[in-house]
Amino acid sequence: MKNILAKRPDASVEEQFETLLTGKAFRVERIVSHGQSSPAGFWYDQPQDEWVLVMRGQAKLEFAGEPEPLTMQPGDCVHITAHRKHRVAWTSADEPTIWLAIHFDA
Repeated sequence: MKNILAKRPDASVEEQFETLLTGKAFRVERIVSHGQSSPAGFWYDQPQDEWVLVMRGQAKLEFAGEPEPLTMQPGDCVHITAHRKHRVAWTSADEPTIWLAIHFDA
């Protein structure tokens, strides 16, 4: 048994990624951010779908071609389809943001 909210890695300098489970067509990971954001002009363009849940902290996601960013609070989740360009505009600077991300083939 493992508690993914406990014993989190220090993300004060660099965002931390930890794969929790993998299968033939999926990967589950914990991401810990602490004030990080995507570099200016950078967009994720992933080959798999991603479902992401903010479990602690806050974050703001931007999607290419969409005027309004998505502010995420604990409990908020979003399905990001493959090749939907997105970026992290910001994450909480005063506390860690803990994400649960599931990457999968749709």
